[in-house]
Amino acid sequence: MLQSTFLFLPGIGESTERLWWEDGIGTWDTFLEKPIAPRISPFRKAQYDEDILEAQKQWKAQNSRFFTRILKARDHWRLYPNFRSQAAFLDIETNGIPLPDGEITVVGIFGKGRMTTLIQGENLTGERLQAEFASYDLLVTFFGSGFDLPFLKAKYPDLRLDHPHIDLCFAARRLGLKGGLKAIETEIGCYRPTLLEGLTGWDAVRLWGEWQLGQSYSRDVLIQYNEADCKNLKPLADLIYSRLVQRHGLPEKIASL
Repeated sequence: MLQSTFLFLPGIGESTERLWWEDGIGTWDTFLEKPIAPRISPFRKAQYDEDILEAQKQWKAQNSRFFTRILKARDHWRLYPNFRSQAAFLDIETNGIPLPDGEITVVGIFGKGRMTTLIQGENLTGERLQAEFASYDLLVTFFGSGFDLPFLKAKYPDLRLDHPHIDLCFAARRLGLKGGLKAIETEIGCYRPTLLEGLTGWDAVRLWGEWQLGQSYSRDVLIQYNEADCKNLKPLADLIYSRLVQRHGLPEKIASL
């Protein structure tokens, strides 16, 4: 999909991009092979050739951060198949108090086939967070742009988060999927273990409080709850990507690139 994206070219919107697809210009390589393209002058075509050559260079180097700079946030979903294997599915828990006084209690990161859980007072530090995030090329969250990332940046000001970021909350809304993560999970048939059914973010706050009072069982449930939040983002991202591709009317051979 990334190699069929032209929205990073100055002045190119979705209507022109779709026109090019329909005209047989379905990939960067095809664009470069063509001497002309609809709606642009030969001079602009030469400029775009240079932009695309640079994008190809960065893609081959697997430099996902380059695309953070040239693509709008709403279009970062197009990077998903290219960087899925290097994606961090992220979710945090807090003590329920909003910024600036609120605190992060748990940070969960699922990626590369493993789950990492960082806990306040145990192993949650700025240095550890930076080391974890540095090993990933893409962030996937649910409402992370409004909650998780602002919290992380406020509590760890030196933390570098320059990854492309797919916020599934807003991507889901574009598809008519509304409500929180749990509601959407139910709608698409993604279920949680019986122990976690019905639990919400406020239960995570309660579980943290109980744990601080010495209830070790609450610690175990909180960690499992956060892990489910992280792991369920992956099938949701797969589904949302597939539906967004369909919504944009991409030819199948283009969508798989």
